[in-house]
Amino acid sequence: MPNELYLVRLIHHQTRRAFPGERLWTADQLGSAATVRFLRARNREGCDIYVQPYAGRQNAGYILVDLDRAQPAVIATMCTQGHDPCVVLQTSPGHLQAWIRLSASPLEPALATGAGKLLALAYGGDCASTDWRHLGRLAGFTNQKPARRTAAGYAPWVKVIGAKLGLAPRAEALLQSATALVSPDRAQDSGPHSTFQDSAPTHILASLATEIYRACMNRWRILQRFPQPDWSIVDLWVARHLLSQGWARSEVQEILRLASPDFPRHHGDPHDYLRRTVTRAAFPHPPRTVWGHHARASLLPRPCSNSTGGRYPSDECSLFWL
Repeated sequence: MPNELYLVRLIHHQTRRAFPGERLWTADQLGSAATVRFLRARNREGCDIYVQPYAGRQNAGYILVDLDRAQPAVIATMCTQGHDPCVVLQTSPGHLQAWIRLSASPLEPALATGAGKLLALAYGGDCASTDWRHLGRLAGFTNQKPARRTAAGYAPWVKVIGAKLGLAPRAEALLQSATALVSPDRAQDSGPHSTFQDSAPTHILASLATEIYRACMNRWRILQRFPQPDWSIVDLWVARHLLSQGWARSEVQEILRLASPDFPRHHGDPHDYLRRTVTRAAFPHPPRTVWGHHARASLLPRPCSNSTGGRYPSDECSLFWL
Protein backbone atom coordinates (compact mmCIF):
# COMPACT_ATOMS: atom_id res chain seq x y z
CA MET A 1 0.00 0.00 0.00
CA PRO A 2 2.30 2.79 -1.20
CA ASN A 3 1.91 5.99 0.80
CA GLU A 4 4.09 8.79 2.16
CA LEU A 5 3.37 8.10 5.84
CA TYR A 6 1.78 5.35 7.94
CA LEU A 7 0.07 5.77 11.30
CA VAL A 8 0.91 2.99 13.78
CA ARG A 9 -1.08 2.52 16.98
CA LEU A 10 -0.33 0.03 19.76
CA ILE A 11 -3.17 -1.03 22.06
CA HIS A 12 -2.66 -3.33 25.03
CA HIS A 13 -5.25 -6.06 24.71
CA GLN A 14 -6.03 -6.64 28.40
CA THR A 15 -6.16 -3.01 29.53
CA ARG A 16 -7.36 -1.57 26.17
CA ARG A 17 -4.93 1.30 26.75
CA ALA A 18 -3.04 2.77 23.84
CA PHE A 19 0.74 2.91 24.07
CA PRO A 20 1.68 6.57 24.67
CA GLY A 21 1.83 8.55 21.46
CA GLU A 22 0.81 7.77 17.90
CA ARG A 23 3.77 7.30 15.61
CA LEU A 24 4.08 8.26 11.96
CA TRP A 25 6.66 6.39 9.92
CA THR A 26 7.70 6.19 6.30
CA ALA A 27 7.79 2.73 4.71
CA ASP A 28 11.57 2.58 5.11
CA GLN A 29 11.40 3.57 8.76
CA LEU A 30 8.60 1.12 9.48
CA GLY A 31 10.59 -1.71 7.92
CA SER A 32 13.87 -0.90 9.67
CA ALA A 33 15.37 -3.43 12.08
CA ALA A 34 15.18 -1.02 15.03
CA THR A 35 11.46 -0.32 14.46
CA VAL A 36 10.66 -4.01 14.05
CA ARG A 37 12.51 -4.83 17.30
CA PHE A 38 10.57 -2.12 19.14
CA LEU A 39 7.20 -3.37 17.80
CA ARG A 40 8.05 -7.02 18.53
CA ALA A 41 8.86 -6.12 22.14
CA ARG A 42 5.52 -4.33 22.57
CA ASN A 43 3.71 -7.22 20.86
CA ARG A 44 5.26 -9.70 23.32
CA GLU A 45 4.07 -7.48 26.17
CA GLY A 46 0.45 -7.91 24.96
CA CYS A 47 -0.01 -5.02 22.55
CA ASP A 48 -1.87 -5.46 19.28
CA ILE A 49 -0.18 -3.59 16.41
CA TYR A 50 -2.41 -1.57 14.06
CA VAL A 51 -1.58 0.47 10.95
CA GLN A 52 -3.22 2.81 8.45
CA PRO A 53 -1.92 4.77 5.44
CA TYR A 54 -1.95 8.35 6.74
CA ALA A 55 -3.23 11.52 5.04
CA GLY A 56 -3.92 13.88 7.93
CA ARG A 57 -7.59 14.88 8.17
CA GLN A 58 -8.48 12.86 5.07
CA ASN A 59 -8.45 9.22 4.07
CA ALA A 60 -5.39 8.19 2.04
CA GLY A 61 -7.54 6.42 -0.59
CA TYR A 62 -7.50 2.99 1.09
CA ILE A 63 -10.67 1.42 2.52
CA LEU A 64 -10.53 -1.38 5.11
CA VAL A 65 -13.13 -4.17 4.94
CA ASP A 66 -13.11 -6.23 8.14
CA LEU A 67 -14.25 -9.72 7.09
CA ASP A 68 -14.40 -11.16 10.57
CA ARG A 69 -16.77 -13.96 9.53
CA ALA A 70 -15.67 -14.28 5.94
CA GLN A 71 -17.27 -16.67 3.46
CA PRO A 72 -14.65 -18.93 1.82
CA ALA A 73 -15.06 -17.36 -1.63
CA VAL A 74 -15.46 -13.73 -0.52
CA ILE A 75 -12.15 -12.49 -1.98
CA ALA A 76 -12.86 -14.16 -5.32
CA THR A 77 -16.30 -12.54 -5.31
CA MET A 78 -14.79 -9.13 -4.63
CA CYS A 79 -12.43 -9.54 -7.58
CA THR A 80 -15.26 -10.70 -9.84
CA GLN A 81 -17.20 -7.54 -8.97
CA GLY A 82 -14.19 -5.29 -9.65
CA HIS A 83 -13.40 -4.51 -6.02
CA ASP A 84 -10.02 -6.25 -5.96
CA PRO A 85 -8.17 -5.82 -2.65
CA CYS A 86 -4.61 -4.53 -2.81
CA VAL A 87 -3.80 -6.35 0.45
CA VAL A 88 -5.54 -9.30 2.11
CA LEU A 89 -4.58 -10.26 5.66
CA GLN A 90 -5.38 -13.35 7.66
CA THR A 91 -5.68 -12.00 11.20
CA SER A 92 -6.33 -15.51 12.56
CA PRO A 93 -7.56 -18.72 10.91
CA GLY A 94 -10.90 -17.96 9.20
CA HIS A 95 -10.71 -14.20 9.83
CA LEU A 96 -9.67 -11.75 7.12
CA GLN A 97 -9.09 -8.06 6.57
CA ALA A 98 -8.97 -6.58 3.08
CA TRP A 99 -7.63 -3.18 2.04
CA ILE A 100 -9.11 -1.81 -1.20
CA ARG A 101 -7.51 1.18 -2.93
CA LEU A 102 -10.15 3.43 -4.43
CA SER A 103 -8.16 6.58 -5.15
CA ALA A 104 -4.60 7.72 -5.75
CA SER A 105 -5.45 11.00 -4.01
CA PRO A 106 -6.94 11.55 -0.52
CA LEU A 107 -10.68 11.13 0.03
CA GLU A 108 -12.98 13.24 2.17
CA PRO A 109 -13.90 11.47 5.43
CA ALA A 110 -17.63 11.21 4.66
CA LEU A 111 -16.98 9.78 1.20
CA ALA A 112 -14.48 7.21 2.52
CA THR A 113 -16.88 6.17 5.29
CA GLY A 114 -19.70 5.80 2.75
CA ALA A 115 -17.52 3.63 0.51
CA GLY A 116 -16.55 1.49 3.49
CA LYS A 117 -20.19 1.01 4.43
CA LEU A 118 -21.12 -0.06 0.89
CA LEU A 119 -18.29 -2.60 0.76
CA ALA A 120 -19.08 -3.98 4.22
CA LEU A 121 -22.75 -4.47 3.33
CA ALA A 122 -21.91 -6.02 -0.02
CA TYR A 123 -19.43 -8.59 1.27
CA GLY A 124 -20.60 -9.34 4.80
CA GLY A 125 -18.02 -7.17 6.52
CA ASP A 126 -18.27 -5.59 9.95
CA CYS A 127 -20.43 -2.47 9.55
CA ALA A 128 -19.03 -1.13 12.83
CA SER A 129 -15.55 -0.99 11.24
CA THR A 130 -16.30 1.32 8.31
CA ASP A 131 -15.06 4.61 9.73
CA TRP A 132 -12.65 6.45 7.40
CA ARG A 133 -9.92 6.30 10.07
CA HIS A 134 -10.32 2.62 10.94
CA LEU A 135 -6.99 0.85 11.34
CA GLY A 136 -6.11 -2.69 10.27
CA ARG A 137 -3.70 -5.11 11.84
CA LEU A 138 -0.06 -4.98 10.84
CA ALA A 139 1.26 -8.22 9.33
CA GLY A 140 4.21 -9.91 10.98
CA PHE A 141 2.89 -9.60 14.54
CA THR A 142 0.51 -11.68 16.64
CA ASN A 143 -3.20 -11.25 17.32
CA GLN A 144 -3.51 -10.95 21.10
CA LYS A 145 -7.24 -11.76 21.39
CA PRO A 146 -7.61 -14.74 23.77
CA ALA A 147 -10.44 -16.10 21.62
CA ARG A 148 -8.05 -16.40 18.67
CA ARG A 149 -5.46 -18.54 20.48
CA THR A 150 -4.44 -21.78 18.84
CA ALA A 151 -5.11 -25.19 20.38
CA ALA A 152 -1.60 -25.07 21.78
CA GLY A 153 -2.30 -21.72 23.44
CA TYR A 154 -0.27 -19.52 21.10
CA ALA A 155 -1.38 -16.19 19.64
CA PRO A 156 -1.77 -16.54 15.84
CA TRP A 157 0.37 -14.54 13.43
CA VAL A 158 -1.19 -11.87 11.24
CA LYS A 159 -0.20 -12.91 7.71
CA VAL A 160 -0.35 -11.38 4.25
CA ILE A 161 -2.17 -13.86 2.00
CA GLY A 162 -2.54 -11.62 -1.06
CA ALA A 163 -1.10 -8.35 -2.34
CA LYS A 164 -0.98 -6.40 -5.60
CA LEU A 165 -0.49 -2.79 -6.62
CA GLY A 166 -3.12 -0.57 -8.16
CA LEU A 167 -6.64 0.74 -7.83
CA ALA A 168 -9.66 -1.56 -7.78
CA PRO A 169 -10.99 -1.79 -11.39
CA ARG A 170 -14.42 -0.44 -10.45
CA ALA A 171 -13.19 2.10 -7.91
CA GLU A 172 -14.71 5.07 -9.73
CA ALA A 173 -18.18 3.51 -9.93
CA LEU A 174 -18.06 2.62 -6.24
CA LEU A 175 -17.10 6.18 -5.33
CA GLN A 176 -20.07 7.43 -7.38
CA SER A 177 -22.36 5.21 -5.31
CA ALA A 178 -20.71 6.42 -2.11
CA THR A 179 -21.11 10.05 -3.22
CA ALA A 180 -24.85 9.50 -3.63
CA LEU A 181 -24.94 7.80 -0.23
CA VAL A 182 -23.54 10.86 1.58
CA SER A 183 -25.14 13.57 -0.55
CA PRO A 184 -27.24 16.32 1.12
CA ASP A 185 -30.29 15.11 -0.82
CA ARG A 186 -29.94 11.72 0.82
CA ALA A 187 -29.67 13.25 4.30
CA GLN A 188 -33.02 15.00 3.73
CA ASP A 189 -34.58 11.82 2.33
CA SER A 190 -33.58 9.75 5.37
CA GLY A 191 -34.56 12.30 8.04
CA PRO A 192 -36.72 11.06 10.91
CA HIS A 193 -39.74 13.17 9.87
CA SER A 194 -39.36 12.95 6.10
CA THR A 195 -41.98 11.65 3.70
CA PHE A 196 -41.25 9.23 0.92
CA GLN A 197 -39.49 10.93 -1.99
CA ASP A 198 -39.72 9.15 -5.33
CA SER A 199 -37.52 11.74 -7.01
CA ALA A 200 -34.46 11.56 -4.72
CA PRO A 201 -31.42 10.87 -6.94
CA THR A 202 -29.67 7.52 -6.56
CA HIS A 203 -26.62 6.09 -8.29
CA ILE A 204 -26.25 2.57 -6.93
CA LEU A 205 -23.94 0.27 -8.88
CA ALA A 206 -25.92 -2.74 -10.15
CA SER A 207 -23.26 -5.27 -9.15
CA LEU A 208 -23.03 -3.70 -5.70
CA ALA A 209 -26.81 -3.80 -5.26
CA THR A 210 -26.74 -7.50 -6.18
CA GLU A 211 -24.03 -8.21 -3.62
CA ILE A 212 -25.91 -6.35 -0.88
CA TYR A 213 -29.13 -8.27 -1.59
CA ARG A 214 -27.22 -11.57 -1.82
CA ALA A 215 -25.45 -10.87 1.48
CA CYS A 216 -28.83 -10.51 3.18
CA MET A 217 -30.04 -13.78 1.65
CA ASN A 218 -26.90 -15.59 2.78
CA ARG A 219 -27.11 -14.14 6.29
CA TRP A 220 -30.69 -15.38 6.66
CA ARG A 221 -30.09 -18.64 4.71
CA ILE A 222 -33.15 -17.93 2.56
CA LEU A 223 -32.60 -20.56 -0.14
CA GLN A 224 -31.64 -23.25 2.37
CA ARG A 225 -34.76 -22.66 4.48
CA PHE A 226 -37.24 -21.84 1.71
CA PRO A 227 -36.62 -23.65 -1.63
CA GLN A 228 -39.33 -21.51 -3.30
CA PRO A 229 -39.22 -18.14 -1.51
CA ASP A 230 -41.89 -15.50 -1.83
CA TRP A 231 -39.59 -12.78 -3.15
CA SER A 232 -42.03 -10.04 -2.20
CA ILE A 233 -41.57 -11.02 1.44
CA VAL A 234 -37.80 -11.23 1.05
CA ASP A 235 -37.85 -7.76 -0.57
CA LEU A 236 -39.68 -6.47 2.50
CA TRP A 237 -37.11 -8.02 4.85
CA VAL A 238 -34.21 -6.59 2.84
CA ALA A 239 -35.83 -3.15 2.78
CA ARG A 240 -36.42 -3.23 6.52
CA HIS A 241 -32.81 -4.28 7.18
CA LEU A 242 -31.31 -1.60 4.93
CA LEU A 243 -33.46 1.13 6.44
CA SER A 244 -32.27 0.09 9.89
CA GLN A 245 -28.69 0.50 8.62
CA GLY A 246 -29.36 4.13 7.67
CA TRP A 247 -30.02 3.79 3.93
CA ALA A 248 -32.36 6.33 2.34
CA ARG A 249 -35.70 4.99 1.11
CA SER A 250 -34.95 6.00 -2.48
CA GLU A 251 -31.69 4.00 -2.32
CA VAL A 252 -33.43 0.94 -0.88
CA GLN A 253 -35.97 1.14 -3.69
CA GLU A 254 -33.15 1.24 -6.23
CA ILE A 255 -31.36 -1.73 -4.65
CA LEU A 256 -34.55 -3.81 -4.81
CA ARG A 257 -35.11 -2.79 -8.45
CA LEU A 258 -31.59 -3.82 -9.44
CA ALA A 259 -31.17 -6.95 -7.30
CA SER A 260 -34.51 -8.57 -6.47
CA PRO A 261 -34.55 -11.92 -8.35
CA ASP A 262 -36.30 -11.78 -11.74
CA PHE A 263 -37.68 -8.33 -11.02
CA PRO A 264 -40.26 -7.02 -12.04
CA ARG A 265 -41.71 -10.54 -12.01
CA HIS A 266 -45.54 -10.35 -12.20
CA HIS A 267 -45.93 -6.78 -10.94
CA GLY A 268 -48.06 -4.67 -13.26
CA ASP A 269 -46.65 -1.41 -11.89
CA PRO A 270 -43.09 -2.14 -10.72
CA HIS A 271 -42.41 1.40 -9.53
CA ASP A 272 -45.54 1.45 -7.36
CA TYR A 273 -44.65 -1.99 -5.95
CA LEU A 274 -41.21 -0.75 -4.89
CA ARG A 275 -42.67 2.41 -3.38
CA ARG A 276 -45.26 0.46 -1.36
CA THR A 277 -42.74 -2.17 -0.22
CA VAL A 278 -40.23 0.36 1.09
CA THR A 279 -42.96 2.51 2.66
CA ARG A 280 -44.34 -0.57 4.44
CA ALA A 281 -40.84 -1.42 5.67
CA ALA A 282 -40.34 2.14 6.93
CA PHE A 283 -43.67 2.33 8.76
CA PRO A 284 -44.59 -1.20 9.97
CA HIS A 285 -47.81 -1.68 11.90
CA PRO A 286 -47.54 -3.15 15.42
CA PRO A 287 -48.00 -6.94 15.59
CA ARG A 288 -51.52 -8.23 16.03
CA THR A 289 -52.59 -10.13 19.14
CA VAL A 290 -53.47 -13.78 18.53
CA TRP A 291 -56.71 -14.99 20.17
CA GLY A 292 -59.07 -17.97 20.20
CA HIS A 293 -58.40 -20.89 17.90
CA HIS A 294 -55.23 -19.17 16.68
CA ALA A 295 -53.64 -19.63 20.10
CA ARG A 296 -51.91 -22.73 18.76
CA ALA A 297 -49.42 -20.38 17.15
CA SER A 298 -47.99 -19.67 20.59
CA LEU A 299 -46.69 -23.24 20.67
CA LEU A 300 -44.29 -22.37 17.84
CA PRO A 301 -41.27 -20.05 18.11
CA ARG A 302 -42.73 -16.53 18.23
CA PRO A 303 -42.58 -14.87 14.77
CA CYS A 304 -42.17 -11.17 14.10
CA SER A 305 -45.25 -10.11 12.14
CA ASN A 306 -46.32 -7.11 10.12
CA SER A 307 -49.71 -6.09 8.85
CA THR A 308 -49.40 -8.16 5.68
CA GLY A 309 -48.71 -11.43 7.47
CA GLY A 310 -45.05 -11.37 6.39
CA ARG A 311 -42.43 -12.58 8.84
CA TYR A 312 -39.22 -10.71 9.41
CA PRO A 313 -36.00 -12.57 10.14
CA SER A 314 -34.16 -11.59 13.30
CA ASP A 315 -31.89 -13.07 15.94
CA GLU A 316 -34.89 -13.59 18.23
CA CYS A 317 -37.36 -15.34 15.94
CA SER A 318 -37.56 -18.22 13.50
CA LEU A 319 -39.28 -18.00 10.12
CA PHE A 320 -42.64 -19.74 9.72
CA TRP A 321 -45.69 -19.29 7.55
CA LEU A 322 -48.72 -20.24 9.67
